[in-house]
Amino acid sequence: MKFGVVVFPGSNCDRDMIHVCGEVLGKEVITLWHKSTDLSAFSKEDCIVLPGGFSFGDYLRTGAIARFSPIMEEVIKFANNGGRVLGICNGFQILCESGLLPGVLLRNKNQNFYCNNQSIKVVNNKSQYTQLLDQNQVLSIPVAHAEGRYHCDEATLAELKLNNQILFQYCDEKGLVNEDFNFNGSLESIAGIMNKTGNVFGMMPHPERASEPDLGNTDGLNMLKGLTILVQTANG
Repeated sequence: MKFGVVVFPGSNCDRDMIHVCGEVLGKEVITLWHKSTDLSAFSKEDCIVLPGGFSFGDYLRTGAIARFSPIMEEVIKFANNGGRVLGICNGFQILCESGLLPGVLLRNKNQNFYCNNQSIKVVNNKSQYTQLLDQNQVLSIPVAHAEGRYHCDEATLAELKLNNQILFQYCDEKGLVNEDFNFNGSLESIAGIMNKTGNVFGMMPHPERASEPDLGNTDGLNMLKGLTILVQTANG
């Protein structure tokens, strides 16, 4: 399989993702400029990645302009045809703006940019993205965002729970989930979700920044490695 990493004006985590997918995972990586309209080189076995950063300077809402980049029409078609798509941080925001994932990312509850290593708990390890992780496993993954507060209406939240679409929650080092450790105020401490069909994934923490021993943290590696194993676990 291969990865396609989309680059928007303002992306600043694209090189990190390209490095990890190519040099660490040993997979072919194709860089995709946001004005591209050709994803013919990719099949359902591949994965398109929307990396973190500040696409278009985060003017308006985060991800709101990038959602209208020409490549997003093709990404939406790719996902709707069963192709796998991963959005990290700003990429998660873009996926929500484009309707590929439900909900929205709002300003952090303290109105400040937050950058730190953050504990998250694995809520669902039956997805393609989390299949190499243990249920309830606690991971330390870097976060860096000002608008990462996940929000949706009650009906959507009920659906996320019913379909096991919640992948990660913010927690403490022992896996305890409560508002004391919900630094950005996300609804139910949600840190990452997937779509109903289990082929589109989004999370605010950055696994690519925790994927090499040289960085002192490999907690994110098995998330990305899971995408290279073509097991159709979907929602489990």
